[in-house]
Order: sequence, then C-alpha cells, then structure tokens
Amino acid sequence: MKLSILGARVIDPASGLDQVVDLHLEAGKIIAIGAAPSGFSAHETIDAKGLVAAPGLVDLNVALREPGYSRKGNITSETRAAAAGGVTSLCCPPNTKPVLDTSAVTELILDRAREAGNCKVFPVGALSKGLDGEQLAELIALRDAGCVAFGNGLESFRSTRTLLRALEYAATFDLTVVFHSQDHDLAEGGLAHEGAVASFLGLPGIPETAETVALARDLLLVEQSGVRAHFSQLTSARGVALIAQAQARGLPVTADVALYQLILTDEALIDFSSLYHVQPPLRTRADREGLRAAVKSGVVSAISSHHQPHERDAKLAPFGATEPGISSVELLLPLAMTLVDEGLLDLPTLLARLSTGPAQALRLPVGKLAVGAAADLVLFDTGSSTVAGEHWLSKGENCPFIGHSLPATVRYTLMDGRITYPI
Repeated sequence: MKLSILGARVIDPASGLDQVVDLHLEAGKIIAIGAAPSGFSAHETIDAKGLVAAPGLVDLNVALREPGYSRKGNITSETRAAAAGGVTSLCCPPNTKPVLDTSAVTELILDRAREAGNCKVFPVGALSKGLDGEQLAELIALRDAGCVAFGNGLESFRSTRTLLRALEYAATFDLTVVFHSQDHDLAEGGLAHEGAVASFLGLPGIPETAETVALARDLLLVEQSGVRAHFSQLTSARGVALIAQAQARGLPVTADVALYQLILTDEALIDFSSLYHVQPPLRTRADREGLRAAVKSGVVSAISSHHQPHERDAKLAPFGATEPGISSVELLLPLAMTLVDEGLLDLPTLLARLSTGPAQALRLPVGKLAVGAAADLVLFDTGSSTVAGEHWLSKGENCPFIGHSLPATVRYTLMDGRITYPI
C-alpha cells in the first residue's frame, strides 16, 4: 500500500521537525518526508491541509482487562478505543487474571493484539509471582516472550530486602523496572487525599507521605542496585521534586503522570461522584501545579492515560464501595490538548510528552517520524472540537469527561501505514 499525506503540519519531537510538508508511506514505513521519491505513485492520498501530523501516541499504562475481566473490557475493544484517542503503541499492566507472570499469558495478549490490529501492545510483566511480593517472577522468560519492563503495580513487596534483590537481578540483565510508589500501610483503607476535602466529606484519607515515603525508599534502592527505573502515576508536588533531585544526581530514572491528575484535583470529589474515585487519589491544587511544572520542565517526560475501564455496576455503589479508575484512553489526545489551550504547554512539547518521552522511558522502538521508521502517526484537527462520549468505543463508560467539549479532533490514526481509526 502506497499512501501520501499531503499538506499537513508535521511535528516530530524526536528530530525537532515542525513544518508543513508531505509524507509518503509504503510497506508500513515512512519512505520520504517532503518530495515523493522518484517513480513513487500513491495508491491513496489524504488531503491533510489544516491538520497536524505527529507520531502516534505512546501510552505507558492502558488496562486491557484481558485475560480475566471481560465484563470490563477486552483487547479488541480497548485497543480500538486507544486508536480513537490517537494511540498507536501502548503498554498494558500485569494485573490480569491470571497475572501476567508467565510466557503463556504474555503470548496470549500479544496474539490477541495482533489479531485485533488496532495498536502495538507492549506488555509490562509482573516483577513478582502473582504480584504477591514474595518470589521473583521469571523475568528473563517474560522478556524473551515480549515483556518490555516489569512492575508490581500498587502491590507492595513484603520485604525491602526481597525488593532490593529483585532490583539487583533486573539490573544484571539491564531490565527496566516500573514503580508505583505508594506505602501500603499509610494508604491502607484510604479513599481520597488526606486534606480538607476528605475531612469535609468524612472520607478516610491517603496522605501525601504514602507516596513520598515509598518514593524516597525506592529511589535509594534504585541508586544502590543500579537498575533502570521508571516511576509511574506520580501525584504530588513533593514526589516530582524527589524525582528531579534523583535525576540531578544522575540516576537512570524517568517518570510519568496520569493525564487526569494534570486536570483534576480532590475538589472534584465534593459531590461524592464515584467517577473521580482513583488510586492513587486526586490531590490538591498545589500538587497539580507541581505536576504541571514537572511536565513542562521535562522532569516528568511522559503523560499517560492510566486507562481503567469498568462495567457500569462497578461505579454505582456508595463512593467507598466503588472500584477506582477512569476510562480515558479514548480521549487521550483531545483531552491533552486542553493543556495547550490553557497555555501550559506548547504543541511540540505536549506531543513530546505523549510520544517521544514515553517511548524513550521504556526504550520502545516507536514514537518518531523519520524516513525508514514505522508509519505510526496521528492526524488531528486543532480547529475543531470533540464532544467526549459522542461515539464511545471502550467497554468502560466510567469517564467524568463524557459530555465535555474538547479542543481537538482525531481525524486519522495509522499504524504501520494502515488506517486504524476511523474504521
């Protein structure tokens, strides 16, 4: 298939390219940027005048819910939703059922993703067997089966010594470990950020120190073990300050933040809406400003959806009995564009945090537009708006942004030169 994309504003954060230029694709690759190669004749063209062409978005945390949670979603439905959000590559966490701690589960996910054909899926394997924090998973077998990194989610290791040994083992084989730093004891039973809003609502709180205590420990262990580490789902200003200090000391650490943490605060809980029940929790305005500043400076190099689809019943109980999480990958690009609309980020910087940054954090072979690279890209319109939820593809409708008008529209998503959205 030969395809030409004509007249788009092409932004590639990896190379610094930002100009109106044509793109020419063949056999799933970008074969030219600018003039078409001699003898090239496109089978199809896309008139992209007025559109922005950028690398397909790379989302580091998208729960696909398969295997084990088909009532919440599956690989086909959630990768289709991801493509609608401009995503061409995503990482799925290990908290499936059974847990993603064997080659068989890894291969199942990869096979289903290839069959669906909507996104490139990069599994994150479990760091410990069953995510129970006691025995190390078979990391090398998981790596060979296709896992790109390893983590334990919010499940704690029972022993800091065991965690250190796991990190030392990972460092020996140059594996990347993904941390979700939250102290189990400090967070246990909590539903919201420990502060004025939680006190007013009578909700048990999770203090900021649940993140910072665990984060300080984890950073010291990273320094001792020499492991390459990525810190995911940071929520506090003090947390990103600790990451900045570690980076200044030369530690090989990167970080991401959930997009909704850059938009919402704990004040959203004032009406007890379970749509805002997330773990780790939404925090204060000061924390949100700290996260935004870290994204702008590059201390936090990746913005992710942290997409967690749920069936309707999971959000219908009283607040404390509902399941945490937001279904958001379908809105990743339009929702992220609110940060440009508000003047927080310029467009090239936002696209860097959504593509190049996450790809580099986990060393994924994606996230750039270059001759010879895979033709993974998104074409979007900044001159039109998207009404969130108007055409919903995810099985999870647990999204507080449904009905909102968002300042951009995804027109096309292409993976390996093939249009995956719209279909």
